[in-house]
Amino acid sequence: MSDAPLHGEFPEQAQPRLLRVLGIAFGLAVVVGGVVGSGIMRAPGVVAQGITTAPSIMLAWVAGGVVAMIAAMPLVEAGASVPRAGGAFPIAERAFGPTAGFLTGWITWLQYAAANAFISVVFGEYVHRLGLATALPVGFLACALILGVAVINWVGTRVSGASQSIGSALKGGAFVILAAVLFVSPHAPPSRVPAHVVTAAGVAGAGVGAVVMAIRVIYSTYAGWDGAIYFSEEVHRPDRNVARATFTGIGLVSVLYVLVNAAVLHVLSPSAIAGSDLAVGDAARVALGAVGDTVITAIGLFSLAAIVNLQIMAASRITFRMASDGVLPRGLAAVARGGTPRRSVAIVVVVSLLFAATGSYESLVRIYAPWSIGGILIVCLSAIRLRIAEPDLERPWKMPLYPLPAIVAVAIQAGLIALVVWDDPWAGFWSAVVVIAPLPIWLVLRRRRHDPGDR
Repeated sequence: MSDAPLHGEFPEQAQPRLLRVLGIAFGLAVVVGGVVGSGIMRAPGVVAQGITTAPSIMLAWVAGGVVAMIAAMPLVEAGASVPRAGGAFPIAERAFGPTAGFLTGWITWLQYAAANAFISVVFGEYVHRLGLATALPVGFLACALILGVAVINWVGTRVSGASQSIGSALKGGAFVILAAVLFVSPHAPPSRVPAHVVTAAGVAGAGVGAVVMAIRVIYSTYAGWDGAIYFSEEVHRPDRNVARATFTGIGLVSVLYVLVNAAVLHVLSPSAIAGSDLAVGDAARVALGAVGDTVITAIGLFSLAAIVNLQIMAASRITFRMASDGVLPRGLAAVARGGTPRRSVAIVVVVSLLFAATGSYESLVRIYAPWSIGGILIVCLSAIRLRIAEPDLERPWKMPLYPLPAIVAVAIQAGLIALVVWDDPWAGFWSAVVVIAPLPIWLVLRRRRHDPGDR
């Protein structure tokens, strides 16, 4: 298959196009599959260190879903109004111009590449934890996962989309079954409480920092709900399906998270899970015995593979759209017959492989939290900007009570960034440095492209 645009596919212009072959089921799979991963297995233990009673823990997880719903309102309005592939990039470009669009595209793409590497390495660790391929290095297994997912994406959009839909459905079903198993298990007696228990006094002494960490962890565990807007050029009826997929997906994830936390707290007390690296696994071991660890590891393994698949799909759409708009070399916008922007896929795969093989992703993972929050913040600001600058822009879905949801969403995202930087100022500093590092090169290239005298 050639990467060159097919003339029969693009009769109106020479621009390459993605194929509109994905439905609402894929949109839901993107949201649910992009959010639910190993984070929900680890998060309850961290949350219980800062929020120490079961009712408060449950309320915090519900609040996390509400925050995601509020932030989704301006995002969905902007995404439906600017139905182009690439997530936040085309929205920020439309609202604030090419430079803001470039920076937004840069940070969202880079966080995907770093996350691919990190998640793939964890995948390799989980493989070893199951006692499989122990002779192979973790880095090798991480790269094997990235390459395997790349092959799925390389074949075509229908295949990669179907794999994501199936993977997300199986993953969600596995968590529901696990929660049901925990609910029918008795509460663990003191003799069966895991050895890592943090005492109530120790938890209470953790102070504000533990509460801040709990908030950060809950937010990050919900992260990924914006995934549907990355595929607006490939989903049927994006004017309505982006909104349906996003809000329904957030609702499903919220229900699942509350269900899993309630099931864990049915088996173990908050003090019993506080500080646990794998609280859901601890509960499963109490309920299922030794086989519980295997079950949790297998679910985690499957979840991680599905997320890497989605992230390669999403990141390649960022590169495709930036190239189509002339921000990156236009050759990266080439689309194969099956609808895959193969050169864009290749770029994200190569960078992810380099990060995974060298371990350089670790530095990025420590500093990329403001990027993921910042991308949502920029889209929320873009929705306000577009309302002011383009009041007549067609808006298939409008946020209710405008501008209140957008203002609340902006305040929440800005507050979260402030919390992250307050908690780790040095990481916040380097996060900002990485964001602005390519800006001088971008400005020089842009000036040369638009100034005939420089040619």
